[in-house]
Amino acid sequence: MKHSNASKRQKPLWTKTFLLTSLSNLLLFFSFQMLIPTIPTHVSQLGGNDVQVGLVIGVFTISSLLTRPFAGKALDRFGRKHVLLVGLSICALTIAGYSYMAAITLILAARFVHGIGWGMSTTSLGTVIADIIPAQRRGEGMGYYGLSNTFALALAPLTGLWLMQKYGFPRVLLLSTCLAVLSIVSSLFISYPKALPLEKPAQKPNLVDRLLERSALLPSALLLCTAVCYGGIVTFITLFGREAGISNVGWFFLCNAGMVLIVRPVTGVLFDRKGPKWVLLPGAFFTIGGLLLLSYAHSEASLAVAALCYGVGFGSLQPALQAWTISRAAPNRRGAASGTFFSANDLGIGAGAMLLGAIATYSGSYAVMYRVSILLMIIFLLIYGWCLWQAKRGVHLMQRASS
Repeated sequence: MKHSNASKRQKPLWTKTFLLTSLSNLLLFFSFQMLIPTIPTHVSQLGGNDVQVGLVIGVFTISSLLTRPFAGKALDRFGRKHVLLVGLSICALTIAGYSYMAAITLILAARFVHGIGWGMSTTSLGTVIADIIPAQRRGEGMGYYGLSNTFALALAPLTGLWLMQKYGFPRVLLLSTCLAVLSIVSSLFISYPKALPLEKPAQKPNLVDRLLERSALLPSALLLCTAVCYGGIVTFITLFGREAGISNVGWFFLCNAGMVLIVRPVTGVLFDRKGPKWVLLPGAFFTIGGLLLLSYAHSEASLAVAALCYGVGFGSLQPALQAWTISRAAPNRRGAASGTFFSANDLGIGAGAMLLGAIATYSGSYAVMYRVSILLMIIFLLIYGWCLWQAKRGVHLMQRASS
């Protein structure tokens, strides 16, 4: 018993490496989120049309999506540190390079390169944090780690817009570059776990198995459903606000971020103590409720209520799915698992913007679009419900066989 207690004390959550990895992630995400509302505006000011402005986001997403599986494989083969430092360096150099690009074609090319660095960096950081969080506190650790994303999402876009309006786009790039460099500096002091040797498979794996982790496909499929809904929110919430007569849709992001900050530590502990279903099922229902309330919002107050409800769901699902992904993967396949997981997130957000945009165009209403997006969360519940039924059925079969 004493040995067990000592073993637990030897694996604390709040280590120097955990804090430095979270700090590096916060700096990287803040640097990135500052550019989300400002780069499209900059391209428009250079004379870019709507298609070119859309490509600024699309090219980045595509390159990041294509990079993640290869980054996951590289993480398992070459170790975490090298892939992370290369990815962060690409991000910092590309952001600094935007200052010298007056041609939209050059900016689009740089966005493709930036997406490669982003895919490498975020997949690496997600894998490093999975390595260092104690298994018995994985849900809690992922919840706290995810708060760095939430802080950046809540504050960075506002910071970027304020800097651009007051001092111009070059100042935005200067601060964004400095933050990316600081992310590199903090990552240099991380104590990286030693890379585990790759097991030689009995037969040569195909290309899909080399780049993707099969154990991560189920949580990644569930994440895909939630990411499509989220893609519809971040892409069309401003246009929905105009349609609904809501002047300040920023309240949605502020209230959503505030609720996520409250929920993530709580649901992380719940995940560790009770298991995934105690977080995933309530999280899905809160997400459905948030989307439904959003579709009927006609004031800032009702928008805030929708955001609070959605924040409970969003704040519960993403870290729980990430923790579940890592729990299902072998330690020497965590890089591939992280790559698979984050690829689903990128794909979902991109697909959500296109799919739900088409629905909004066809229906002529963003409110209808948000109601239709609830179907994705119903698919989420059907997939996860089927998996729970299969697991329960398997237990019953084993009990009958042993009796």
